[in-house]
Amino acid sequence: MTYQSRIRRIGWLAALGTCIALYALLHVKVNAVHADVVRAERQIVRLEEQNMLLETEFLTRSSQLQLAAWNRVDFGLEAPRAEQFIDSPMQLAAFGSPRGVDAPQPIRLAGMTSGEDLPEFPKLVSPLTGEPVDERVLAGADDEGRSLAVTLATGALRVPIAGAAEAVGAEVAMAGAATR
Repeated sequence: MTYQSRIRRIGWLAALGTCIALYALLHVKVNAVHADVVRAERQIVRLEEQNMLLETEFLTRSSQLQLAAWNRVDFGLEAPRAEQFIDSPMQLAAFGSPRGVDAPQPIRLAGMTSGEDLPEFPKLVSPLTGEPVDERVLAGADDEGRSLAVTLATGALRVPIAGAAEAVGAEVAMAGAATR
């Protein structure tokens, strides 16, 4: 190899090394600009969210001002004062008025527990047909002997849910057929 070919080869290697170094610098610069762009996009999103929050607060406050103006002009409502609150059910009952002459009787509820000293209750009558309710519904079983009742508590009255629903559905159908 001649001296000139060595110099030429070293020149090409130097030019290739310079190109690789410049490419590496360019790559670093591109990554830095990309990071700046991502940072700017995140800041834009953050500012848009803050702008939306401020717009919402502005609209809310303007709505509150509008509502306050309507209240002053049209309604005249005020916030409750401390003396308007009550401390007990007895104070609440003091605000009640006696029942009117034509008022219906209040609905009274009673509980029943299991025991032998219970009185005999009259037969249940359907309010739709006026006929007594089927005994199997009251017993809490359907035709196949499956239980239709739900136990409310240990020793408490059993309420036949599904059987009662079937009986009411049948009675409604019969009442509908009778009115046609």
